[in-house]
Amino acid sequence: MMDVTPYSCMSKEELEQEYQRVLADFEGCKAQGLNLNMARGKPAKAQLDLVSGILGEVQSAEDCLDDGIDTRNYGELAGLPSARAYWADVLECQPEQVFVGGVASLNLMFDLVSRAYSHGLLDSPRPWCQEEKVKFLCPAPGYDRHFRIGEFFGAELIPVPMTPEGPDMDVVEEYVKDPQVKLIWTVPKYSNPDGIIFSEETIRRFANLKPAAPDFALVWDNAYCVHEFKGEYVPFPDILSLCAQAGRPNMVYEFASTSKITFAGGGISCMAASVDNIRYFTRLYGVQMISNDKINQLRHVRFLKDKAHTLEIMKGHAAIMAPKFQVVSDYLNREIAPLGFAHWNDPKGGYFVSLFAMPGTAKRVWALCKEAGVTMTEAGATYPYQNDPEDANLRIAPSLPPVAELEQAMEVLCTCLKLAALEKLLEK
Repeated sequence: MMDVTPYSCMSKEELEQEYQRVLADFEGCKAQGLNLNMARGKPAKAQLDLVSGILGEVQSAEDCLDDGIDTRNYGELAGLPSARAYWADVLECQPEQVFVGGVASLNLMFDLVSRAYSHGLLDSPRPWCQEEKVKFLCPAPGYDRHFRIGEFFGAELIPVPMTPEGPDMDVVEEYVKDPQVKLIWTVPKYSNPDGIIFSEETIRRFANLKPAAPDFALVWDNAYCVHEFKGEYVPFPDILSLCAQAGRPNMVYEFASTSKITFAGGGISCMAASVDNIRYFTRLYGVQMISNDKINQLRHVRFLKDKAHTLEIMKGHAAIMAPKFQVVSDYLNREIAPLGFAHWNDPKGGYFVSLFAMPGTAKRVWALCKEAGVTMTEAGATYPYQNDPEDANLRIAPSLPPVAELEQAMEVLCTCLKLAALEKLLEK
């Protein structure tokens, strides 16, 4: 491999020469007329095909019976007992601690916040809509849809820095002394987008939080609980038990779904919480619905069976996902690492790579990629109010494109990263 001079070590003349070379590469990218999408963590067609056997699990009237329950009829608002038992097995809690929802856990998270505002949580002195101000803690970079829920309800969003072990707990512990701080969003395993697994110390500190607000909600969005694509399954502590042991059983609400296990548009989801919380929310849900789709719940229970069988299915997903993440790693390490102006994570699971471009260039990189036919999550989306103070973070979602298209997209991205960095350096 030829020696490569980092951009920071180049003279102005060398930077200008490099700029002209990279600009020509960029024009070549545009000339290809690409239309590639790396904007969201969508499962690829091969992943959907992998689990399409689920469609044959319920095909007759007899198939619709589950332990004496006719899933075609009303009832079982909190979910089929077998579906509650399935999620309890996956999350290592008890079936009575589980409410089974519909397609997306995001719906359940939205409903949690909505009911907190309209009626209050179980331990609320009053509904949140009657509070003078409500504040949400938002570890960042984080999941843009979490932040949008907070914005939708008018909460004040407070960014919390991420560390290699999870959110900065010194910052979290200080903020929760404010009784107006009512909630924190978390993605504890393979966090979106950084791919961080919270350390045992971070989890312990979360469970032992002493918030000033009696109805503080720890939202534990365990979206990637079984989503390894490199190495063996990583066991994860049961946050419900830890919070109960610490004397705050009602503080935590854990969410998961099959959106990236079976069908992203036709899965099932769950909320796991204390038994008292589940009873409280089931009563509130009883005003809104009779039940979620129990036939789909039954289809999933029969196809996925249990945690052990689900982990076997996830190995098939991993075989599809791992080569794509390897493409991302190979391109960044070959094209960008020697130039010394960016860094990124190297996850072993989840759906994203968190890339930090040269500060002040992320929006420019995003615009250049769009111009060259590659769609990415908008720069800034991983921060509250889309305000990345460094204008540096970009989320790469490599799951959807086939490998050949992903290689084209990464060529474009690397070219745009270089071009934006050179523009920034030459401005100085």
